[in-house]
Parts: sequence; structure tokens; C-alpha cells
Amino acid sequence: MSTNPNKLTTSWGAPVGDNQNSMTAGARGPTLIQDVHLLEKLAHFNRERVPERVVHAKGAGAHGYFEVTNDLSGYTKAAFLSEVGKRTPMFIRFSTVAGELGSADTVRDPRGFAVKFYTEEGNYDLVGNNTPVFFIRDAIKFPDFIHTQKRHPQTHLKNPNAVWDFWSLSPESLHQVTILMSDRGIPATLRHMHGFGSHTFKWVSDRGEGVWVKYHFKTEQGVKNLDVDLAAKLAGENPDYHTEDLFNAIANGDFPAWKLHVQIMPLEDADTYRFDPFDVTKVWSQKDYPLIEVGRMVLDRNPENYFAEVEQATFSPGSFVPGIEASPDKMLQGRLFAYSDAHRYRVGANHNALPINRPKAEANNYQRDGQMRPDTNGGGSVYYEPNSYGGPAQSPEHKPAAYAVSGQADSVAYDHHDHYTQAGDLYRLLSEDERERLVRTIVGAMMPVEKDEIKLRQIGHFYKADPDYGQRVAAGLGLSVPQGD
Repeated sequence: MSTNPNKLTTSWGAPVGDNQNSMTAGARGPTLIQDVHLLEKLAHFNRERVPERVVHAKGAGAHGYFEVTNDLSGYTKAAFLSEVGKRTPMFIRFSTVAGELGSADTVRDPRGFAVKFYTEEGNYDLVGNNTPVFFIRDAIKFPDFIHTQKRHPQTHLKNPNAVWDFWSLSPESLHQVTILMSDRGIPATLRHMHGFGSHTFKWVSDRGEGVWVKYHFKTEQGVKNLDVDLAAKLAGENPDYHTEDLFNAIANGDFPAWKLHVQIMPLEDADTYRFDPFDVTKVWSQKDYPLIEVGRMVLDRNPENYFAEVEQATFSPGSFVPGIEASPDKMLQGRLFAYSDAHRYRVGANHNALPINRPKAEANNYQRDGQMRPDTNGGGSVYYEPNSYGGPAQSPEHKPAAYAVSGQADSVAYDHHDHYTQAGDLYRLLSEDERERLVRTIVGAMMPVEKDEIKLRQIGHFYKADPDYGQRVAAGLGLSVPQGD
């Protein structure tokens, strides 16, 4: 008889008598189907992996808190931002974008920066990146863009032809391409990079007055990047370098922190600003709209279980709380649907009932059933609305603020087509050493492209941003800047 009080059981709670030997018909006979413990163990093992994320598959996460340090309640009625000193628990997931679940941490790629605030009014998800802009500005192009970052369907290899063909035919990508190919393309650690909401959002006050906002998380650890040769060495020797660094820092009490700032734009400025404020390939000048401190985010607790917390964590840009709303940003509008839909496919319709995603506020609605419902499924309470039995009812005071629209229902492009000014401004801000590394990286990435047509088209974009930028890339590739550009 075992003296260990901690008994191994089946999933239905029955004690397991033998976990070392299968049940067979005699010592050398076939295994018996009545060995239900063996069958359950193998069947569960076959199902241990949920589908990995199509994008942002490789990630690391941590728990922490957000503390308000500046009173901006005059701009938003969001309760978790209502007073200085208020703390809200949060969870963050950092990630690469293009790689698979087992890919290396130190590749050149944007980093996902997804924050879940567990507020008293429900969860607020701020799902951004470590860059203030993105490659495209309309969600209709997102599947095509990501296909270029994935593997060739025949060779199953990464395909620089597809990458640069798409970028050269999508000049709005130039700003983000310049950031990606710069030193910032490979952060030294997840702790040493900024984070951004990237999109424009709307804040609404308790008076019903709105403003447009952009979010900036500034790392208190300072920005540090990896040398390309060291990054390649680490990718081969320790592909989980960033994951390990974050976990060890928190375990050792070296809690990483970020200051959250916002830029605030009056609603009416959107009609006259020199760049479309809802174009996620552009930034707002901080000279026009200075950074205003909001609070401080501190990561102070590691996950207890990676799968239960980091892998099953689900974030959606559409998870708003009263006082924070969407903008007309076309990329954001598409993500409002796509992210939650990805979670319904990957984790299940009841993903928000899992402990890592469950709001601290009571979720009180008429959604019922579905696979893997982990709670009481509403018990015997009323299951439709409207009803005469005192079930949960709508709160008209929390309707999103109305705003005016104009024009015809049509597939409409953005009015502004200046894809070069901000990319050129960024290039000119770089030191000479930084420019040399930028050009060297771009040349190395473009060298395998087979068609000179693609190379020349992209060189033309670099030249329009800054003639020196285009000429250097052209020289590195042994080509000339296209005439007329």
C-alpha cells in the first residue's frame, strides 16, 4: 500500500493503480481496450496543443499592476484612470510577429505588446506593438501581408521575394520598414523596448466630451538593441533568450516598469491635421501633441503555468471599458473583429471564462453553452432578453458616444498618400553609424530578391524618402536609382 497521501487520479478523480505498466492479456499478449487509464492518457496527450496563433505565436508574459500617476479624469470616465494612486492588476504578453511557436526570440521582427487591465468595469485590452506605426493601414491587406512573412507553400522556406514584392507595391509600409531595419528591429530584451497602442483611440469624459488619443509606454530600463551578429548567435544558441531574461529578471526581484503617456488631440483637429490621424502608418508629432504622463506599469509576478496563462491569454482591441472607444482607423476596425474571432477558433467561444481572461468584474449576460464552458453556464437563470424576470439589462449611459459620418458607402482609400515624409524624417534623425547599419541590413535583406524590378521599385521609395537613403541602398545592391524618381 502506498504511503504517499498525494494520490494520482484519472481526470474523473478515480485513483490510478498502475501508471508504469499497461494492462495486457498475459505478459506478452495484446494491450486491452479496458485499460481506460492508458486510453485517456494517450488521448489527452494527442490533444495537448491548441492551434498556435497565426501571428504572434511566440511569446512571453507576466503579471503586474498599473498605477495612475496623473489625473486625466477630465478626459475619460474610465474608472481605472479616475484618481492618482489607483492600482489596477494587469497581465502583459510580449511576442514576435511572424515566427512560429518554436522560433527564435532574437530575430528582426516587430514585438507584440498586449496589455490586459483587469478593471472594475471589465477587462480593457490595449493590443499594440513596440513600434508606433504599422506596415499597412487597411485590414483588408492584412492576410496578404502576413502570407508574405510566412513560408513559401512549395519550399516551406522564408521568401524574400514575397516580402519585398509586397512592400514595394505597398509604399505605406516604408515608415515601418525603416524602423524594422534600423537598430530598433532587434530589442536587447523585452524589458528594454518601448510599447505603443499604435492606433488612435477615443477617450470620452463623463460629460460626453471626446478627444482622440495615442498611447506610449516608455521603458524605465532604457532602450537597448542587439547587434545583428550577437542576435544571430543567440538565435542559434539560446532561441528563448528574451523569454528567459524576462522570467529571470522578475524572479530575481528586478521588476521591469514602463511609464504610460498619451498624446491628446481635440476631435476637430482630425479634419485639418497635416496627416490623417487615423492612418496607423503615421505618427503625430510630439511638438504638436506633447506626451502627457498617465501612470506606471510594473511587472512583478511570473506566470505559474505558461500554457494556462501565456498561451491561453486572449487579447482583443475591441475589449473596451466605458470612457474608451474605437476610432475610424481602418486597421483598428478590422482588428476589432479579427482578434476575438481568432480566439474563438483557437481557444474556444468561452475563452473569456478561462481564469487568465476572466474579468474581475462580474460577467453578466445571456451567452450560454459552447465547448468547454467552465462555469455554471448561468444556472437556471433567465436566458433571454428582454424579459420580465429581473435579468441583466442594458445601461444606456454606457452607449458609445455618437459621432458624425459623411459620404457614400464605398471602398474608399485614405485621402493622404504621403508615404515618404515621415520615413525621411526618421532617416535624417539617425546618426551616421545608425544609417550605415540600416542600409547594410536592408541591402542584406534585399540581396536574395530575384527580380531587379522589385529591387528598383523599393529603391525608388527609399529615394523619395531621402535621396541619400535611396542612393546608398542602390549602391549596396549594385543598381542605380530609377530615373524620374
